Amino acid sequence: MTTATSPLVDPDVVERVLAAALRRGGDFAEVFVEDKRSTSIVLDDRRVEELLSGHDRGAGIRVVRGETTGFAHTADLSEAGLLVAAHAAAAVARSGGGEAPVARLEGRADPMLRVEVLPEHVDKAAKVELLRRADHAARSSGGAIVQVSAGYGDSRRRILVASSEGLMASDDQVRTRLSVTCVASGDSGMQTGYESLARTVGFELFDRFSVEDTAQAAAGRALAKLSARPAPSGVMPVVIKGGTGGILFHEACGHGLEADHVVKDASAYRGKLGQLVASPLVTLVDDGTPVDEWGTAAIDDEGHPSQRNVLIEEGVLTDYMWDYLRGRRSGRRSSGNGRRQSYQHLPMVRMTNTYLLAGEDDPDEIVAQTPDGVYVAKLGGGQVNTATGDFVFGMTEAFLIENGRITEPLRDANLIGNGPDVLRKIDVVGNDFDMSPGTCGKDGQSVPVGCGQATLRITGVTVGGTAGA
Repeated sequence: MTTATSPLVDPDVVERVLAAALRRGGDFAEVFVEDKRSTSIVLDDRRVEELLSGHDRGAGIRVVRGETTGFAHTADLSEAGLLVAAHAAAAVARSGGGEAPVARLEGRADPMLRVEVLPEHVDKAAKVELLRRADHAARSSGGAIVQVSAGYGDSRRRILVASSEGLMASDDQVRTRLSVTCVASGDSGMQTGYESLARTVGFELFDRFSVEDTAQAAAGRALAKLSARPAPSGVMPVVIKGGTGGILFHEACGHGLEADHVVKDASAYRGKLGQLVASPLVTLVDDGTPVDEWGTAAIDDEGHPSQRNVLIEEGVLTDYMWDYLRGRRSGRRSSGNGRRQSYQHLPMVRMTNTYLLAGEDDPDEIVAQTPDGVYVAKLGGGQVNTATGDFVFGMTEAFLIENGRITEPLRDANLIGNGPDVLRKIDVVGNDFDMSPGTCGKDGQSVPVGCGQATLRITGVTVGGTAGA
């Protein structure tokens, strides 16, 4: 279906609120309006344990005066409610000076929402049935599967952004997801497997992708670990499967390329523009425009168009990611990376879909040309120090590589290293590019992101296993 949506707040009201925000002194004012509806369902041990529907609606108003930012938010979208928030934000930012003018708002057309089946039009019973199908498929994968938890979620987020510089833009974002966690029991104890499916589309997601395949992938990971051996320890070659290791580069490299970290001298990449910081095989991109990916949107949460930003090109650091404020203070334009969790939060520099471009090598040949090492089929969460690039990531599905062949499964272990160092040690990149969805947390805010890469090899990184190297 293709639909257009009505404005969340009348543009004339927005203009008056912006004028009020700047009346007692201010350089810049912004109104961010959000209307978000969401559904969350959890099926655990064949029982519906959670079925929640939510509706959040409100506005955040930001006023900037010099280096000071005032911010207030309200759930009251009447003109009176917005004016109260505007006066509160202005009071924080005010430091004297005259009134800045409000430019005439030039609104871009509201994006047409191209979703085949809006999740809000689908009965909750049909959503629960998806989870029952996932549960059945997972349990049918093997008798050792003793527990299955399946989760469904959807959201529709409409936003309007307007500023005193004349910007007015809107977006209508629909996201749908499914996740499955399985527990298998055997002689080695309990083992867990996880898989998710998520896109910026409607309920047609489940016509395009198989619920059963998602559930069986989760179950397969849990079952494989029942016969897993302890992972080796030490520095060794590591091959990361396409689409599954993008989280490593998102966390260990991407955060260090966000301008707020750079200007605070909390990035390993500060002062290195134009320098070779990675293997020439590495081109790292942040891109909010790919169709249907989890971090995709028409605009960022400051109203600027999403765009494709090349951060590292053939190993050379070419740029950072910018939001409006960091860009303004550095004489730069926003790169479309100003994002916020909700109307109750200030925007900050955030990634969208961050990925390494594919190479030309066959992924099977990459493994065949690796005599010994570890093959990582799925990375989990981790921790990173953006100032140094040091990281620790969990390997939730990994195998030994012996004589150029993938052999025994390994128990969960860690990859330990340094982001800039890992980028330099990538010596081959495959042609099997893929993406995976995720949630990025920063300074207490969470936003949806996409991560991606093709199969690649790192010549040496520390594996923190429990067996001898």
